[in-house]
Amino acid sequence: MSEYYWDSKIEYLRNTRWLYYNDDYLEFLVQRVWKIEAPVRVVDYGCGYGYLGAKLLPLLPEGSSYTGIDKGRELLREAAELFGNTSYSTIFIQGDIEHMKPERQYDIAICHAFLLHMEQPIDILQRMIDSVVDGGRVICFEPHWIAGAANQEFGSFPHSDGVNLGVLQKLYELDANRNGRDGNIGMKLPLLMSQLGLRDVACRVSDKVNFLDQNMEASAKKRLFDALRDDGIGLEPPDENNMIDRLIERGLSEEEAQAQYAAELQLSQVVNEDSWLTYAPNMKISYGTVGERSL
Repeated sequence: MSEYYWDSKIEYLRNTRWLYYNDDYLEFLVQRVWKIEAPVRVVDYGCGYGYLGAKLLPLLPEGSSYTGIDKGRELLREAAELFGNTSYSTIFIQGDIEHMKPERQYDIAICHAFLLHMEQPIDILQRMIDSVVDGGRVICFEPHWIAGAANQEFGSFPHSDGVNLGVLQKLYELDANRNGRDGNIGMKLPLLMSQLGLRDVACRVSDKVNFLDQNMEASAKKRLFDALRDDGIGLEPPDENNMIDRLIERGLSEEEAQAQYAAELQLSQVVNEDSWLTYAPNMKISYGTVGERSL
């Protein structure tokens, strides 16, 4: 069995990716925003099991190709199986992107919920830029965790009782400063892209709002609830002492850590399959064009 962490998370990835976008919005981006009208060579950094490729390839012009790069052997085996019975041109490369230097041969470099896990995300973003020909694009689908945390509604249960935005934002900032891994990187990418020389930089936000509706069909409700739980909403916190100790290690005061544990515990006790709940993940979609700016 692979020791790579994400090789053990394929089921989680499959169960949660659909929470983030409506298919017609991705079609709108490809056709109306990016206006991709000719075949393109796409490289996906941290492709996982090929989720983004599976979503984009049917929308891209015929003759487009997709190269997925990932460290996970099991993830790439899953990706190869996903595309095995299709006519799409795909290549999957196993490798550590932090040490790879792909050639400048692609029209589009993409990533999805990948840079937030990197200790040196700016270095990875530069590698993405370096792999794209002049006039090509870099497109990053990355989270803005604090916005996702803010965009939750639990009906009669007060949001502020279960989601302590101030403490969460402090945790995200402390973690980013300590190890480089930044769950809020989605909102920072337009800035980083422009600073690294991309032109025509812009950013969109995912359109999906998930609604756990008590009037919806039972199997659809269960599927949505299970996905929301897998995405971390309303989960029962771990052992109290261990969690508080860990939060203090991450930089919170003892009082803040205790309050965070109490909030997560309270939320876990009120969120269940019979709850009313809305959740907008708020993924940010940042993009820019490779090549010198015109004077």
